[in-house]
Amino acid sequence: MQRIPPELTQSARRLRRDATVEERLLWSALREQRPRFTRQLVIDRYIVDFACRSARIAIELDGGQHAVRSAEDAARTAHLERHGWTVLRFWNNDVRESVAGVAETILAAVARGSTHPRPLPSREGG
Repeated sequence: MQRIPPELTQSARRLRRDATVEERLLWSALREQRPRFTRQLVIDRYIVDFACRSARIAIELDGGQHAVRSAEDAARTAHLERHGWTVLRFWNNDVRESVAGVAETILAAVARGSTHPRPLPSREGG
């Protein structure tokens, strides 16, 4: 297995530590879900904002700077898809306006991509 370059690992740690408001909001909605999610996952040469490894779904939150980076984002998405990942992209304002709706969309995609017919909630009765 190929090792992750140390600079990517350091960047992922920094991104986790310095998460945006939108990333913190979405993480609070996903952190206790099953199957598990992770933040700032290194996949090949990219770092994705969130990922569900078991369903191979990568989640990207895009701010205003992505409006002028659409070609780069498309290349990144194509690269991840060639490696077997499904990429879901959401604008930051979508997360701010309806974090529950974004989380629901993500969980529905994970349920479709999961080997389990219905992923269990993290805590029953709670």
